[in-house]
Amino acid sequence: MKLLRFGPSGHERPGLIDAGGKIRDLSGLVGDIGGEVISDAGIERLRGIDARNLPEVDPSVRLGPCVAGTSKFICIGLNYSDHAAETGMAVPSEPIIFMKANSAICGPDDPIIIPRGSEKTDWEVELGVVIGARAKYVSEADAMRHVAGYCVVNDVSERAFQAERQGQWTKGKSCDNFGQTGPWLVTRDEIADPQALGMWLTVNGETRQKGSTATMVYGVAHLVSYLSQFMSLLPGDIVSTGTPPGVGMGMKPPVFLKPGDKVALGIEGLGEQNQVCVTD
Repeated sequence: MKLLRFGPSGHERPGLIDAGGKIRDLSGLVGDIGGEVISDAGIERLRGIDARNLPEVDPSVRLGPCVAGTSKFICIGLNYSDHAAETGMAVPSEPIIFMKANSAICGPDDPIIIPRGSEKTDWEVELGVVIGARAKYVSEADAMRHVAGYCVVNDVSERAFQAERQGQWTKGKSCDNFGQTGPWLVTRDEIADPQALGMWLTVNGETRQKGSTATMVYGVAHLVSYLSQFMSLLPGDIVSTGTPPGVGMGMKPPVFLKPGDKVALGIEGLGEQNQVCVTD
């Protein structure tokens, strides 16, 4: 099942994609795509709906972030062996965790806003894992029961803010519109193996990233279990699991985004995003 949110920013409504690829309005049945709605029981109830009876939505509508009620936007650094190699950094012995401010979250096709003073705004296609049930001290064997599904994330990053301004990575990761999420929350039953998904990103039509979740150092089940040892994961939380090689920082010489650039990205089975870079 593909769930989504549509409408103006801050006033999104819940929806789904029907068998014919049309957007259908769920707002008469559920409040939003989050909380109990994305639990196993909530998703099972949605499966019992005949989507043909739901109002059809104009396909040109703006799509918002695919999940609501996110309490934490957790990111994993250097989690692709080939990306670690391009940065010249060692593969970490444990997952590197950092947080991205929730205010960075936006819709899949909302613009990338290049912040004031930025000269090194970069791109990162990532597999997002959406939590559907509270997870605390869960085992790796049980971890996937706490996953509602998956989505595409662009973990936009300002490298100078991230690495040259002292302190932690958060300020280089948390600018407004640095977290495009969606277009859909694809429920976990539709993805047979989250560790075998092709992923790609282009800038102005030129391929920059082309990889696979197969090269993740720490897989989805391990990450969910690992994170749950340090914090409770709640329904709607997003875990962005790292990026394959091809980021601007890793190019020789480095290349970064500028106003007017067009970024497109996608992951097999999870849809794609399209963004234009603008100044703040």
